Amino acid sequence: MHEADFREAARRIVEKDSRYDLESYVFIREALDDAAKALKKPEEGPGRHITGQELLECIRDFALREFGPMAATVFKEWGVKKTEDFGEIVFNLVEAGILGKTESDKREDFAGGYDFREAFVKPFLPPSALAGKRHGRGRAKN
Repeated sequence: MHEADFREAARRIVEKDSRYDLESYVFIREALDDAAKALKKPEEGPGRHITGQELLECIRDFALREFGPMAATVFKEWGVKKTEDFGEIVFNLVEAGILGKTESDKREDFAGGYDFREAFVKPFLPPSALAGKRHGRGRAKN
């Protein structure tokens, strides 16, 4: 699907379900494209299916590369606060006919994937903040 067509389809989803910003849908598409490259999808024909847990890992890696220490802030601005929100976005795209799914795919595949602070904030904390946290001294600030 071309970018303009995808954006229009995503706009229609956001009109029906305004929990998440349009850009969160664009990000998920980009993360899926990145995941397909990482998993070496063939140039022609179908690639292998990406599970919810695999997609969560790809989303985390892609977000850290794309947004760095701003990842958690960007997601919060988009209305995305936990991994279950990624599942909602993915299944909104499935229900709109933009993404496919297998019989075994379900929203629950995205439940409890990772803590956003651990995934998107902690990698950028200075070592001194991490050491203080480990030894019970002080409190890491973000």
